Amino acid sequence: MARGKAVWGRVYYRNTTGEELRSVLTLMGPGGRTVELHCAPAAHDEPGTCETPRVPSSGTPGSATAIAEFMGAGPVEEAPLLLRAGSERAPGARG
Repeated sequence: MARGKAVWGRVYYRNTTGEELRSVLTLMGPGGRTVELHCAPAAHDEPGTCETPRVPSSGTPGSATAIAEFMGAGPVEEAPLLLRAGSERAPGARG
């Protein structure tokens, strides 16, 4: 997401598994700048969102990308990765 000189990552979800899940939302900007947010999607059928803080953009519009990963509960080494989704760069964006 971008507005003015600020960028942030946002993911919409609905956890219909009835089980506890974990989520990590990562916003990556130019120059190796990264913001990471850990979310705990509630185990019910209601829609929800997870959003990183808004940070100043130091690059051109579209130069930041976001990755959302949802995994099962339990020890990190054993938790199955259920979904990984990423943003796409805007057409013609460099970075």
